[in-house]
Amino acid sequence: MIRPTLLICSLLLSQSASAEEVQLAVAANFTAPMQKIAAEFEKDSGHKAKLMFGATGKFYAQITNGAPFEVFLSADDETPARLERDGLAVAGSRFTYATGRLVLWSAREGYVDDKGEVLKKGDFRHLSIANPRTAPYGAAALQTLSKLGLLPALEPRFVQGENIAQTQSFIVSGNAELGFIALSQIFRDGKPGAGSAWLVPANLHEPIRQDAVLLAKGQSNPAAAALLKYLKGDKARSIIKSFGYEL
Repeated sequence: MIRPTLLICSLLLSQSASAEEVQLAVAANFTAPMQKIAAEFEKDSGHKAKLMFGATGKFYAQITNGAPFEVFLSADDETPARLERDGLAVAGSRFTYATGRLVLWSAREGYVDDKGEVLKKGDFRHLSIANPRTAPYGAAALQTLSKLGLLPALEPRFVQGENIAQTQSFIVSGNAELGFIALSQIFRDGKPGAGSAWLVPANLHEPIRQDAVLLAKGQSNPAAAALLKYLKGDKARSIIKSFGYEL
């Protein structure tokens, strides 16, 4: 007869032996939800997710130059598709894990009105946006300003962040009075948090479809496949929605 303590130890050793680590490149806008998802994934699967956050365009350059990432969570759908065409991602593994929303945000209460009229008034010195060449939320910000007819007037006031996280830090620090960031960066408990914000209408920019893809370096790692499957599950989807993303 096997003693319960021996059985438990045996199960723990078995789980430890089969546990793997997966290295992820994650778009900066998805930092907070992915940290929560990774913690739940580790508890539920025994696998560990090693996370790196940054700009989508910079991750593309790193992956094409041999970076050891096994899963990529992009801020757009084009970059993962491009990696598939390059032969650096596994064909058929790509899917949309979230659709992002763009907001104009200020750390100051009452500074940004709920229609974005503050942009037309122009009563500010600096406007923070993410680098549109490497960050899809930055590209969406440019599209928005262009549609509003405000790009020529406001472009000289840009304070440009390398990614959406740095863009927000410029606003928090006061280097810019306001700026365009991801809703997920300020969305808590079903509503935007501190400061003031205008939720940019979706028709002012192209949809921010964020795709995940299994990279070639991760195709033989069971933890990579498990992580992508976990992202499609109810627990992960609930976390994603709690940060203001659409599914």
